[in-house]
Amino acid sequence: MLIGTPRETREGEARVGMTPDTAQALQKLGHGCAIETGAGNRAGFSDDAYRAAGVTIVPDAATLYTVADVIAKVRPPEPAEVERLRAGQTLISFFYPGQNGELLELARSKGVNVIAMDMVPRISRAQKMDALSSMANIAGYRAVIEAGNNFGRFFTGQVTAAGKVPPAKVLVIGAGVAGLAAIGVATSLGAQTYAFDVRPEVAEQIESMGAEFVYLDFAGDQQDGAATGGYAAPSSPEFREKQLARFRELAPQIDIVITTALIPGRDAPKLWLADMVAAMNSGSVIVDLAAERGGNCDLTVADQRVVSDNGVIIIGYTDFPSRMAAQSSTLYATNIRHMIADLTPGKDGKIVHNMEDDVIRGATVTFDGAITYPPPPPKIAAIAVQKPKEKVKEPTPEEKRAAEAATFKAQTRSQFAFLAIGTALLLLVGAFAPSSFMNHFVVFVLACFVGFQVIWNVSHSLHTPLMAVTNAVSGIVVLGALLQIGSGNWLVMVLAALSVLIATINIVGGFLVTRRMLAMFQKS
Repeated sequence: MLIGTPRETREGEARVGMTPDTAQALQKLGHGCAIETGAGNRAGFSDDAYRAAGVTIVPDAATLYTVADVIAKVRPPEPAEVERLRAGQTLISFFYPGQNGELLELARSKGVNVIAMDMVPRISRAQKMDALSSMANIAGYRAVIEAGNNFGRFFTGQVTAAGKVPPAKVLVIGAGVAGLAAIGVATSLGAQTYAFDVRPEVAEQIESMGAEFVYLDFAGDQQDGAATGGYAAPSSPEFREKQLARFRELAPQIDIVITTALIPGRDAPKLWLADMVAAMNSGSVIVDLAAERGGNCDLTVADQRVVSDNGVIIIGYTDFPSRMAAQSSTLYATNIRHMIADLTPGKDGKIVHNMEDDVIRGATVTFDGAITYPPPPPKIAAIAVQKPKEKVKEPTPEEKRAAEAATFKAQTRSQFAFLAIGTALLLLVGAFAPSSFMNHFVVFVLACFVGFQVIWNVSHSLHTPLMAVTNAVSGIVVLGALLQIGSGNWLVMVLAALSVLIATINIVGGFLVTRRMLAMFQKS
């Protein structure tokens, strides 16, 4: 099959659906590759680089659509581009079938097989084809850079001779791939970062990145937050009201808001309303990553930077990945290459559109003259949603003292029980054993008791530094055992020999473990 990539027609779009590296990988699968002249220029890939990779350069899009069997592009096609396609041809691109019903019907009527990269199911096997995540990762990173470019202050707090500068406060709404990328960049720049998501199970992940999760005081039946396929689900009206109320509380304190909330097949939910913008300080920045789907902010205008009446900057650019075209083209073209690899199971250059495959079926929106959107749920479940850990309530000082007293009483009782048993054992043995044996036996029992009480009560986190002490104790045990091994009593000699053996094992093991730990810190 011949895989063809046209130049993107949308104004300002700099990405390209094929790179020289992915073209070479596709050729190893038995495919030929063609690209419209100049298609990769804005992403930093020249026609000469494609020629060197064995790609055929065609003069215009009309020729490319005529000769290619598979069209791989980035943006959803324009109606004029769909008109150029022929029956049996395969189109691989972003498509957004839920928002482009007329385009979907046009593709069906033309008999085109459309694979929508935005419909790749979020299952483990499909991660290598998850173009939405690839682009969202770049968008989240770039959103913080754009916010910093428009924000008139430091991200990190500073203490200078001229005074103290507080850190910027950043709120990230939505902790998907884009949100997590934004959190990572904001925290690394030193901002005080907060994050919210309708899926409470992501709280632990957010907090592990150094941000603070915004919890809601919501006693209703909150959904688990994840729809089929691993995407966020719509919130209930009651939950939404609690959510908006919490955002209104935060608005006066926040310097930068980055919104990333999207729901598949729907317009972006409105989460940052006009009154919240009005409550923010002048010079604050809102970056709306959902601008292409209507925006999460009331005042967002797609592809524009606007300033509100109170001086808040709202950025609604829809081309964040395109602003990092070389990186985003490389990642997207790799996603396309993996998709084509799954469509070429024989590695012989023949496309096999297997509708029994979860990934291919999920991403296919038209096939053989029929609309196949929406897809059935995947046979393999999406990545399992973990239930959030319940927040442990901090005990009061009175509760702490009561718990400590109860623990002390329990330990005292157990120690008295051990002492009583030990005393009874000594009396029983002393009634029959000779006095010379009892001298050694009493020392043995006391050593066991004291050793158990000392070592067993040490915290597990201190066991490694404790090894040096236990090695020293073991050395004393060996010396004591050597003094006793010359005793005339055969039982004492056996016990002394066992003490030497056990203490030696402890010493050797301690040194081996210590050596391995030191090796971890040595430079390779």
